[in-house]
Amino acid sequence: MTRNAIVIGAGPSGLATAVCLQKAGFEVAVLERDDRVGSAWHTHYDSLKLHTSRGRSGLPGLPIPRSAGKYPSRADVASYLETYAQTFDLDVRLGFAVDRVDPENGGWVVRHEHGDDVAEVVVFATGLNGQPNRPGWPGLDSFPGPVMHASEYRNPHRFIDRRVLVVGFGNSGADIATDLSGAGIVTGLSVRSPVNIVPQEILGIPVTSLSLLRRALGPAAADRMTAPVIETLVGRPEDYGLRKAAKGPVRQVVEDGRVPMIDVGVLAAIKAGRVAVHPGIERFDGASVCFADGTEGAYDSLITATGYRVDLSAFLPDVPDVLDAAGRPKVSGGPSGRAGLYFCSYHASPNGQLRQSAFEAEKIAEHAARALS
Repeated sequence: MTRNAIVIGAGPSGLATAVCLQKAGFEVAVLERDDRVGSAWHTHYDSLKLHTSRGRSGLPGLPIPRSAGKYPSRADVASYLETYAQTFDLDVRLGFAVDRVDPENGGWVVRHEHGDDVAEVVVFATGLNGQPNRPGWPGLDSFPGPVMHASEYRNPHRFIDRRVLVVGFGNSGADIATDLSGAGIVTGLSVRSPVNIVPQEILGIPVTSLSLLRRALGPAAADRMTAPVIETLVGRPEDYGLRKAAKGPVRQVVEDGRVPMIDVGVLAAIKAGRVAVHPGIERFDGASVCFADGTEGAYDSLITATGYRVDLSAFLPDVPDVLDAAGRPKVSGGPSGRAGLYFCSYHASPNGQLRQSAFEAEKIAEHAARALS
C-alpha cells in the first residue's frame, strides 16, 4: 500500500526530507510557494559562502561536488539544490503557497491556493529564516536614508560613496560589514549584546566539525577546552570593542539556539579600522545615530542584520499544542505529539544547519515509516 506525504518548503530541509521519505516508501509531494527550488539561496547576498565545509554540508544521498571548493558559495549551493531535486526526480510543485494545515479523519488536509490535498504525513520545512525581524527605534522615521533588512542586501554596488551602518553581529551582519568595507565603503557595525567569536577553523579543522568533542565532554566542558585555542587564534571580544558573552559558544547554541559569529574576515577589518564598532542604538536624530554609550555617528544607509522570526501558528490554528508561545515548533526532527505531523530544522545547530537538516530528515522518515507500518 502506497503511503503519501506532503513536505512544505523546497529548501534544503524540505528536499532532504522528501528524499528520505521517498526512500522509505512514501509518495511525496513538495509544495513551494516561490517559483524555484532553494529560492532563498538564489537571493542571499552575492558574497555568501557556507561556514560549514562541503564534506559536512551535503544532503542525504548526494554530496556537494568537489568543484564547489571547501566552503561552497551561495551560487554553488543554489545549483546543488536544483541538481538534488532533479537527481531524485522529486515532485516539487512551485507556486503552491500553503494557507493552513488541518487534522482530518486521522490524516491531514493541506489547504493551498490551488485547492486541498490530503496526506497521512505532513512535514513543515520552511526553515529558520521565516519572517525578517525588523526592529524599530525612537526617531527611526527621521532617518533620511534607506533602511533594509539583511535579507534584502545583495552587494556593495548601490552603497558606493555612502556611509553604511550594519546592525547586528551574527554571521550575516559580520559578512555584510566585511563585504562593504572591502569595497572601500565607510562601514559601522552596531553590536548591542555580548558575543562569542570563533575562528572558521581550528588547526585546519572546521569549527563546526568539532561535534565529537561536544558529544564526548558536554557543552560546558567543550567550551572550557577550546577557549584557550580560540583566544589564541582570534583574540578576545574586548580586543575589538565588543563584550564577551557569559556562556561559551557551544552552550550558546545548545541552550539558547544562537550561533556564534564565525570569523571569515570581519575581525581583521575591525583591527584595520575599516569597520567601526558601536554599541546598541538608543535612537535616531535625522542622519545622526545616537548609541547607548552616549556617542553619535552619521550614516546614510542602515542595514538591519537582526535575524528572523519563526511563527507557524497561522498555518496550524487547530493544533497549537505542537508550537511554543512564539509559534515555533516545540520538537524539530522527531514526533511532534500529533501523529503524522513533523517539523524539520527549526532549531539552530552547532554542526551547521545543512547537516542538521540532513540528520533530522532521516529521523523523520524513519519514525514516519515505523508509525504507519
